Amino acid sequence: MNDKFIREVIYYENYYLDFFNDQKEEVQKKLNWTLLLISTQDRIPEKFFKHLTGSDGIFEVRVEVGSDIFRVFSFFDKGKIVVLVNGFQKKTQKTPKSEIKMAEKLKKEYLENKYKK
Repeated sequence: MNDKFIREVIYYENYYLDFFNDQKEEVQKKLNWTLLLISTQDRIPEKFFKHLTGSDGIFEVRVEVGSDIFRVFSFFDKGKIVVLVNGFQKKTQKTPKSEIKMAEKLKKEYLENKYKK
């Protein structure tokens, strides 16, 4: 993997960190590997990073460990910054609307706070 960073990955508040810290070590390793991929690769396979159709610019970081599936919502800031927000373990085929709404709310909050400074 090319380790030249072309994107910066940051997190808003502690939403992502709280989710990350609650995971088993193998899930944390896979999350870190996937975030490195997002940071260093020009084209990221949809298997790992995908835009959510019908959302307000929300992307999901996609991680599978064994039969467990995890998603972390994110969005872009200034094109080269990926902001991580809420994450969850996916237990059904469809992504819960409440999780998408939370990601959109956090994106709005992030942008409002950013422009207040």
